Amino acid sequence: MATSDGPPGGTGVAKGTQTMLSDPQLDQFRQLGHLTIPEVFDRRTVAGALADIDSWSREFLEQISEEQQRWYLEQADTTGTVLRKLDEPVFHRTLLRQMAQSEQLVGSVEQLIGPGVSVFFSQVFCKPPGLGGPKPVHQDNFYFGPDDLDATLTVWIALDDATRENGCLFYGNGSHRGPVYEHMAPPDEPYNLQIPSDQVDHYPMTPAPVPAGGISFHHGNTWHQSSSNTSSRPRRAIAMHYLRNNASLIKPALPYDPSVVVKIS
Repeated sequence: MATSDGPPGGTGVAKGTQTMLSDPQLDQFRQLGHLTIPEVFDRRTVAGALADIDSWSREFLEQISEEQQRWYLEQADTTGTVLRKLDEPVFHRTLLRQMAQSEQLVGSVEQLIGPGVSVFFSQVFCKPPGLGGPKPVHQDNFYFGPDDLDATLTVWIALDDATRENGCLFYGNGSHRGPVYEHMAPPDEPYNLQIPSDQVDHYPMTPAPVPAGGISFHHGNTWHQSSSNTSSRPRRAIAMHYLRNNASLIKPALPYDPSVVVKIS
């Protein structure tokens, strides 16, 4: 069983830290393994983040290597210029790091996993209109391999309205209470680790739309996926992966660079 009745590894948030999660919201997270909170970041912050990501994307495409193309470009795009993702925005971009350090956000992270946290990995997902492909069902804790399954938390920040049409997340309610399942990846997509198709029916997947500026929190064991972007609008988002500072990644499925860890509290 992965989930306990209170904040793992501690008794609450750091003294003086602002929080935004009520007791019913904390109960919902403990029951479902995920929680959506709208209107966390204002329009100005979201617009600034999008402008910074656009600038970074242009810089990245100018120097992308052939090996990186398989990992970072949308394979359905024939021009070879449409990004699928960018890695480590919290480390590389000042504005996006400031979002990760938001006092209210950090207080809420600490409500969920205990005080003293770092962002050990982060991503920008571009999900362009008509090209953004699906992400099959998976568990973040298989990717990360922490020594404490309750010590990781993903903070998924919507920069566009995330809807069923443009590829919002879907969650397996209560799946965080089960084990970490073995994952596999297609031979030509080593980054695309996923729960085997003969096991994905264990949990019905429930859509979790998020308005721009809102957040979806999910436990590291929670099953989640996203579908293709079939709309005419992008679905850009930032995923920030927090780890409680007294825990470690001991069996990660992919390599994570300790030099880019950003200590938050």
